[in-house]
Amino acid sequence: MQSILNQINDSFGILVSYLAPVLFADVAGIPLIVLTLLAGALIFTVYFNFINVRGFKHSIEIIKGKYDNPNDTGQISHFQALTSALSATIGLGNIAGVAIAVTLGGPGAVFWMVFIAFFSMSAKFVSATLGQLYRKVNPDGSVSGGPMHYLDYALSKKGYSIFGKSLGVLYAIFIIGGAFGGGNMFQANQSYELFGKLTGVPSLVYGIFLAVLVGIVIIGGIKRIGETTEKIVPAMVVIYVIASLFIILTNIGMLPSVISTILSEAFSPSAAYGGFIGALVTGIKRGVFSNEGGVGSASIAHSAAKTDEPVREGIVAMIGPFIDTIIVCFMTACVILITADNNPVYQNATALIEQQGATAVGASMTSAAFDSVIPGFKWVLAIVVFLFSFSTMISWYYYGNKGWKYLFGDSGIPVYQIMYLSCTVLGAIASLGNVIDFSDMMILSCAFPNIIGCMFLLPELKVKLNDYWTRYQANEFKVYK
Repeated sequence: MQSILNQINDSFGILVSYLAPVLFADVAGIPLIVLTLLAGALIFTVYFNFINVRGFKHSIEIIKGKYDNPNDTGQISHFQALTSALSATIGLGNIAGVAIAVTLGGPGAVFWMVFIAFFSMSAKFVSATLGQLYRKVNPDGSVSGGPMHYLDYALSKKGYSIFGKSLGVLYAIFIIGGAFGGGNMFQANQSYELFGKLTGVPSLVYGIFLAVLVGIVIIGGIKRIGETTEKIVPAMVVIYVIASLFIILTNIGMLPSVISTILSEAFSPSAAYGGFIGALVTGIKRGVFSNEGGVGSASIAHSAAKTDEPVREGIVAMIGPFIDTIIVCFMTACVILITADNNPVYQNATALIEQQGATAVGASMTSAAFDSVIPGFKWVLAIVVFLFSFSTMISWYYYGNKGWKYLFGDSGIPVYQIMYLSCTVLGAIASLGNVIDFSDMMILSCAFPNIIGCMFLLPELKVKLNDYWTRYQANEFKVYK
């Protein structure tokens, strides 16, 4: 068994070595993918006149159900669509990822995480609106949507059929790869590290148990996923935020110093991992890993929302990076930096990373930070991590499912399901570093076809937004709550 795992790991290592120089080529020391994400987020925000700011209040109104018409086409509510998308983003990226960013990029990386999240709100708006505009309602009432559909169909309408189809296929391949690894194996592996080992459950038993739980939910499709995530995500976010606020407020005198350090080191040559460029690159990469802004995956969930107003769902989607990164990730960073002097993991981070790997150290660093102020909180955090990982896995199953259907049709779904659940067990029992590196590369690489394709569709989208916003300001929308 171990020899087979080693062969799998080595094979993916070869793929990573070939693809990384192409997908992550540097331009003036900055990876091309980071430049693509940054350019896309900035252009979308400016082009739509800072919709992430002017549409914020309206987004909250929609999420609260003010405009929910139960007779609209779709499968889930606005709130369920948001929690389904958030369940795929809020998780280990917020807990381990932030600690990794602080370690590799210095406290200044936190500034760039928040910076990219602010502009990523507009990127989420673009992809979710397009997902609604070009979604496909199937005969059984289910919905198929997301970048592979709008890249294909929208660009074909503009006369770029081969280009659009190529981008759609490329995106589908990337999203399936990301689902198997970063959305599944990585979650199973790290939740076992923090939860399974703490409870003493054998890795194989834990993997099978987790696969059964995931299987029960995914068989019910997006409706059951939405019903599950609308219960898990808000509860876990509230617990995590309350604990973070407790630590921050009981050490409120340290907060100005922490914020000052974050701001000063964001542009300081003394920031770890290569100064300003290191802080910027690390912050943006970890921020996007956490909130998926520009990646387009969340539009797959948002395309299933019940609405006859595509722009409305885009405005709902843009709140995701705000909750995920600007609130949750920033609070995590504050907790880590406030407790730094009492956190042995933080003090010995460099040596520990060399021994255990960045992700394992990141998770234990955050756990130690909370435990230093709230003794025993590591148990609560372990449960939070388990539930976050579980919700991430069921949402990423849905994303990969839609990519698989786009490429192979409905007939191949049982094969995909077996492969997905097998990866859950495999992720719990093995630490396949190269597999995880490859899958994370797939997730980030989704941004290439998505952002490039969206650039061609911005004028059409602007017309839709201006029409919607005019009607909204004239109070023409029917209110249901």
